Order: sequence, then structure tokens, then C-alpha cells
Amino acid sequence: MAGSQMEHPRWSRRFVVLGGAAAAAAAGLWWQRRQPPDHDNPRLTTAEAFAAAQKGEITLVDIRTPQEWRSSGVPVGSHQIDMRRKDFIAALQEVAGPDPSAPVALICARGVRSARLTLALTQAGFTNVIDVPEGMLGSSAGPGWIASNLPVARWEG
Repeated sequence: MAGSQMEHPRWSRRFVVLGGAAAAAAAGLWWQRRQPPDHDNPRLTTAEAFAAAQKGEITLVDIRTPQEWRSSGVPVGSHQIDMRRKDFIAALQEVAGPDPSAPVALICARGVRSARLTLALTQAGFTNVIDVPEGMLGSSAGPGWIASNLPVARWEG
């Protein structure tokens, strides 16, 4: 009877354990990359960001990609600058002015990229960078621009 049972190599158990550990590590990295980094910069809700942009108190910058702008539209009163642009800082200074203390609020889809760029711009010498952590689609910080029924414009790019 022992001969009729298929024998499993010893490494198969190790392979399963190691494979499971690798999958868990990959899932952990995937989850971590989708968490906004912590920072001490100011934050605004989407409603506060909209009101401040309408009053001219901040420059609101949508840092998502053109594909995202096309898909969901853009916040009314925002400037669209893809954060992946090599000339991002020059483009930002074009809309917000050259003063690194000018108030600039960043919005993305769910607050992860805006938090990362908030940190990067602060490290680059900008002193008044504001995060809009709800993003367009909502996050743990709140429902987001679209679900808050704030005005959205069609992207004309």
C-alpha cells in the first residue's frame, strides 16, 4: 500500500511555507505603498480646500495623471499638474508663483500621493504645502471630493 501512495518530496512543505511567506510579504508591501506617509503639514477637507481655492487663499493642484483627470473630471478651481512631470516644480511655480511660502494644496485620488508629494515639496524648501487627504475618491480621512458633491469640471486636456 505504501508503494501506491505518491510520495511528496521534503522540499514541497518548505516551498509552500516559503511561498506563503513571500505572498504575505508582497501583500504587506502592496498595503504599505497604499498608505499615506505621516507628516506634520496642514490638512484640509475637500470642502475647506474648495472654499479656500474659490476665495483665492490657496492654489489647489490636482497632481493625478491625465488618464485620471479624463476619467473622473477635475476639481473646479484646481490646476492640473501631473506629479510625474520632470518639470513639476517649474510648473507649480508657474501657477502658484515663485514664492516658496505661497499656500499650495495638493489633491490626488485617495491622499497617498498628495501626502508623499507634500513631504517632498517641504524637503525641497516649500514652506506652506497643504495636503487634501480625502482626495477625489475618498479615503480614511473622509468621503472625497466627488462623494461630497463638490463641483467637478471635465478635463480639457
